[in-house]
Amino acid sequence: MSHPRGLLEAMGPSPLDHKALELLRRLTGDPGSQFRSDQLNVISRLVEDRARVLLVQRTGWGKSAVYFIATRLLRDRGAGPTLLVSPLLALMRNQIDSAQRMGIRAETINSTNREDWEAVKSALESDNIDLLLISPERLANSYFRSDILPEIGRRSGLFVIDEAHCVSDWGHDFRPDYRRLVRVLDLLPAGVPVLCCTATANDRVVDDIVSQLEFVLAPVRGPLARDGLRLEAINMPRQADRMLYLAKVIPKFRGSGIVYCLTIFDTERVAGWLESNGIKAVSYSSRSDPDERVSVERDLMSNDHKVVVATSALGMGFDKPDLAFVIHYQSPGSPIAYYQQVGRAGRSLSESWGILLSGSEDIDIQDYFIDSAFPSPNLAERVVKLLEDHGLSMTTNEILESINIRYTQLEAFLKILEVEGAVERDGKRWLRTLRPWQYDHIRAESVTALRRVEQRQMREYIRSSDCRMKLLRELLDDPVAEPCGICDNCSGSETFQVPITPSAVQRAINYLRSKDLVIEPRKQFPDRKGIPVDQRISAGRTLAIWGDGGWGSVVRSGKQVEGRFDEQIVTASAELIEQRWRPFLMPAWITYAPSLRNPGLVPDFARRLAASLGVPCHDVVIKVRETEPQKTMQNSSQQYENVRGAFEVAGPVPAGPVLLVDDIVDSRWTLTVIGRKLRDAGVPVVYPFALASTAERSVR
Repeated sequence: MSHPRGLLEAMGPSPLDHKALELLRRLTGDPGSQFRSDQLNVISRLVEDRARVLLVQRTGWGKSAVYFIATRLLRDRGAGPTLLVSPLLALMRNQIDSAQRMGIRAETINSTNREDWEAVKSALESDNIDLLLISPERLANSYFRSDILPEIGRRSGLFVIDEAHCVSDWGHDFRPDYRRLVRVLDLLPAGVPVLCCTATANDRVVDDIVSQLEFVLAPVRGPLARDGLRLEAINMPRQADRMLYLAKVIPKFRGSGIVYCLTIFDTERVAGWLESNGIKAVSYSSRSDPDERVSVERDLMSNDHKVVVATSALGMGFDKPDLAFVIHYQSPGSPIAYYQQVGRAGRSLSESWGILLSGSEDIDIQDYFIDSAFPSPNLAERVVKLLEDHGLSMTTNEILESINIRYTQLEAFLKILEVEGAVERDGKRWLRTLRPWQYDHIRAESVTALRRVEQRQMREYIRSSDCRMKLLRELLDDPVAEPCGICDNCSGSETFQVPITPSAVQRAINYLRSKDLVIEPRKQFPDRKGIPVDQRISAGRTLAIWGDGGWGSVVRSGKQVEGRFDEQIVTASAELIEQRWRPFLMPAWITYAPSLRNPGLVPDFARRLAASLGVPCHDVVIKVRETEPQKTMQNSSQQYENVRGAFEVAGPVPAGPVLLVDDIVDSRWTLTVIGRKLRDAGVPVVYPFALASTAERSVR
């Protein structure tokens, strides 16, 4: 028989209390450790009452201590292993290291350790695993569902859903695969305790989690204040100013920290800038090699890096208690996402910093993510009807050939349809099921409207003169939000004042302007058939990122305002080609991608560039039909079809390698199609060159 926690406390410490405290001290390595408020209460509810608990507590509160200790106590009572669902590999590696300190045998099954899956299965069958960590994406894997999940489900002693806000598309980081967790719950034996954990769930998200998981959860909710975390927000539109700020401020911190960026490209560029200023920095994102990410995490834990410049891939669950600072180079799109990331700082420190720098590009990047979150009703319904009409299964690429939708958007939508039972996956192919389906207009519109509200809330947070911690807590529905007394608004000043001198800013601008990008040649058509080697373009260069703090803003002004590219763009392009790029075979002449909508812009630039390089410019490429703007084409198949057959080469071409010039590059199909025509006409080498790229919006 279980007793209310208050009665047990009145009766004095129980054997469970003593054992739990002993395990806590082993976990922390501190013989003086004591439980925080509600930690022991939740452990008791899981172990003694076999309850289902939704735990909403601030970052650093110690949610992982709860399920590690509960796992050990339940295992000692003969229960089966714990199944823990975690969304990120960084979190998994962190959790395994922590579990081992308590003598918990923890293993993981994820996309990077397929060679270990059979060994893990055998260890489960022989009861040699105490805790199995999986990503929610594993639930989409047929082998895992058929061979491993039933085994762990039948024998599970505790089921833990970490970062449970991912269940809800009202949350800041919805993951469709989390919706599959209902099926896992159905596999559990009667009476198995369940723990759902999150630090970033407001009332709306809590209600949705309960609704999605289809059972009553007893919520345990605590205050979300972070003592000692000094929050500041600075509106700093220009990237060069933010670069300068980082270079001046980061050396002032005694420990190490994280700088968060919204795009992968910015992580690489900011890390490079910090390195050039003598600050040991490294970038981290989903593009990083898996082994490299492990190395970066461990180096950050041991303070071998002063700063890791990361996307949100280094976020949920990463636990470095002495992280001195978290600085945002750009603003996240919601207060909840911001709270989750800034909460990485200072969990065991008496003082730490969370500084938000807001840039002019923030809203454009946020808009891109908001607009691409849901396919339009028309697109969604066309995808489902296409699968219905086709009858047989289709690959993702076959769907993309027929419908103008982004690849990432289609993948996410198909995953949602699969979770809802409207489609099923057969290897790499998709098949419509007999289950009825309707587009949820109300939910899609409501979630999109919420994202716009959250976007405005972040702008208001930056401008606000109220306590920043109190604002964040209120937006997370913390009922006891109070002023922190230490943020910039409470204290009346910023901690760090950085003089923005023209010469210092110019050095940052020069750095931004020196970071040109490679245009990688396409080697395959959208249908995966190879482009013959003798028809391919060579690797090229792009001067800038569209609208960035280097040359990108000058390019945008020339294209959208002046109608002519400034002479300094010509000079910068010539310097890039002759001094930094220096192609193996220098171009003997120049041609350009013609446009029927704006016929004078690119030819004018190409001729001036040719004069600067001392080579002729020849108008050998003609456009034989109008095309839609490539920016309206949402995937590779549509982009290729839009320009296929739209260009021809007129007359004999000059001898030698050519520089093929365009103003903007995104998909590379325009340059690829024209390049093929030039190669067919006898040009030995085609080097593509564009003034700006619009393709660098990759995240995580």
